[in-house]
This record gives sequence, C-alpha cells and structure tokens, in this order.
Amino acid sequence: MEEAIKKAEVLIEALPYIKKFHRKIVVIKYGGSILGDEKIRRSVLEDIVFLNFMGLRPVLVHGGGPNISERMRSSGKKAEFVDGIRVTDEETLKVVEEELQKLNNVIVSEINEAGAKAVGLSGKERKLIQAKKKESKVDLGLVGEIVGIGTECILEELKKDRVPVILPMARGEDKLDYNVNADESAASIAGALEAEKLVLLTNVKGIMRNSEDQHSFISTLNVAEAESLISDKVIQHGMIPKVKACIHALNNGVKKTHIIGARTSHALLLEIFTDHGVGTEIVK
Repeated sequence: MEEAIKKAEVLIEALPYIKKFHRKIVVIKYGGSILGDEKIRRSVLEDIVFLNFMGLRPVLVHGGGPNISERMRSSGKKAEFVDGIRVTDEETLKVVEEELQKLNNVIVSEINEAGAKAVGLSGKERKLIQAKKKESKVDLGLVGEIVGIGTECILEELKKDRVPVILPMARGEDKLDYNVNADESAASIAGALEAEKLVLLTNVKGIMRNSEDQHSFISTLNVAEAESLISDKVIQHGMIPKVKACIHALNNGVKKTHIIGARTSHALLLEIFTDHGVGTEIVK
C-alpha cells in the first residue's frame, strides 16, 4: 500500500508541470556514445513516448558521431577534425548521411514499438535545415553553417500527434548538401519553433565547476554566468558547444534550456516533471 501511495504522490507532484507544458513543444537533442547504448536509448525513447502521451509535443534531433567514426575506421578512411569539427569531403558526407539515416530508422522504429507514432525527417529535405558553407581558416569541406530553419514540415507532423525525429543534414542555396552540428541544429530548430524547452542529453550529469569533484555540480545558470564560466575555462571541451547551443536557443525565444545526463534512469522525466530536476538548467 505504501508503495502505491508513493507512486500517487509522484504523479501529483508532476501534475502542475503536465498542466503547464500541455501542447508545448520540447526539442530534445540526443547523440554521442549514449545513443549507441541500447538500454539507455530505450529508456530515453520511453521518456519521449511518455511526454507525447502526457500532451507535450516532443521533437527529437539526433547525432551519430561515434557511429560515423567507427564506419570510417572500418573502411580504412581516417577521420580528420579541426577544432572538434569533422572535415567532410564528398565520400565522408556519404558515410555521414548513411549512418545518420540508419540511426534515424532505428529510433523511429523503437518509438513506434513503444506505442507512439514517430516520423523520420532529414534536415536537407523540404528546406528544414538551410545552410551555407562554413567559413574557416582551414577548408572543412562540406561542413555547413545554419542560416535558416523551415518549420512547416515539423509543425505538420506535430498536428498529426507524431514525434518528428530529425537527422542533422542541411542543404544550401548552392544545391549542395552539408554536414551540420547536431547541437546547433537542435538549438536553431528550438528557436524557430519558439519551443518551451531545449534539452541536450549527454553522458555526464550536467555542468561541474570542477570535473574531479562531484559536489561542484551546478543546477542553475543564467546566460551571463554561463558565458563567464566559458571565459574562465571552467566550462571546457565538448561542453562548450552544448552551452553555446543553449545560449543561442535562449536568445532566439526558447523559454528554458537543460543539459542532463542520460545515464540517470528517466532523467528526461525527472528534469521536466519534478521540483528539483537532475541536470543543469540555463535560463535567460
């Protein structure tokens, strides 16, 4: 009986959030090594199905870097990076698109199996993600800088109560296809949709003042504080593009952004539907 009462209390705690976010768009970015772990992936996708049934409108943007690098290794092609950006020639772009499409198919299939209706969308189709060649001191090849988002096809699917699952490829006015960063894609899509939230799922708990000290976890930051932590080199390496993506989203109309660790079971639900959350929220 006590167990049942505890479950009821959890549901009651979630009620104000369910009411507040009903019919609101939540953009979720999911990628990296945690996408390849089947147990974690199924838990995350269950959370997304739950959000859908609770009346929210989840939009999922996924990456696939480790899969792409592994495919290139197995085919004998060396992966080359400049400042964390994958140098992308035509052959690499083909591998990028094929691996992203495979992952997209898996995610759509598993969301459907879990009971919701998902639909795969490629960013390069229907002007969903528009880009131009990214300028750099070193030629990065077919790497794009996002210049526009077409929300029409996403909104069409949301009206049908489907979960859009978007792979981050883009097309330019030059008719060329481009490889674009998944974090940037999610932030740009969230801004264009004026989403209630942007949630970036990672393999770490959130932002730490000291990566060696678990007690230095930061639960809330505003934009000025986040920029200061980047300047002071407290936020480093792979966390920098994630924090910058959050700042970009907030500056373009997104209400709140979150960086959370997907290794925590049902982290997405805990962050959205509980008073304390489990990750770092960045607000305007």
